[in-house]
Amino acid sequence: MSEFQEPDTFAALEKREWAKSDVAQSYAEVFAKASDMVVPSLVAAVGAGPDIAVLDLCCGQGNVAAGLLKAGARVTGLDFSPAMLKIARAAVPEVRFVEGDAMSLDFEDQTFDAVTIGFGMPHVPDPPKVVAEARRVLRTGGRLAFSVWCGPEVDTALGYVFGAIGQHGSPDIALPPGPGANDYADPTIAFPVLENAGFSDCRQFTVASRWHVQDPGAPYDFFLEGTARGGALLRPQPPENAAAIRAAVVSKVLEKHGSGPDWDVPIPAVVTVATAI
Repeated sequence: MSEFQEPDTFAALEKREWAKSDVAQSYAEVFAKASDMVVPSLVAAVGAGPDIAVLDLCCGQGNVAAGLLKAGARVTGLDFSPAMLKIARAAVPEVRFVEGDAMSLDFEDQTFDAVTIGFGMPHVPDPPKVVAEARRVLRTGGRLAFSVWCGPEVDTALGYVFGAIGQHGSPDIALPPGPGANDYADPTIAFPVLENAGFSDCRQFTVASRWHVQDPGAPYDFFLEGTARGGALLRPQPPENAAAIRAAVVSKVLEKHGSGPDWDVPIPAVVTVATAI
């Protein structure tokens, strides 16, 4: 029986998958080698430094919080996953981490000078609510910066894996309806939401993040073991489908990036920055 033959919701899927300690640990140890490359851009985009109070939403394992702390900022991290927060607290004990809902923040208005969101936007059921809450807790002139993986229209491991799922995955396995994984990399979606929430000076730039791997099938493994959305599609696959998906990823990496023995596999990200008005 497919994991998704029973009614499910996007919110339930995200909470369930990120509650798994093995998924959180795999993301933090392996998948995040790409997201770590985006941290300096988020830290710089919000002007983090001494006496700057920053809220790191969807903080995950604490890699952005660690970068903000290193810059001298006073940091509060928030996430809905106890498994992720356990990793974050061990990795960055100097930061205050709290469990909470990014769509309904338990902070007073105008509490923070900056808000960062490292790859959290695709994991919330209602991204405009997150943007509105970020604006509410930001002081006027404060900055919001968030990162989102680029979509398959560019050369990216994300496209390799999800393209292979589309071609070889079981048709009985599907995700519940929810926000697109790459919606907020698109300025035509992101900028109007930001402006409606009270932001201006919206801009975007791309960070050429990547994985350095010794196995051309590694991107498949990273999504299988260390993600919610991708893992929820990959983990229930019948063995023959799983083998075909992984083989297609291997073929794509070899086609795009040569015969090895090492590969730099791109998984670029878009960083969006805006100022509270």
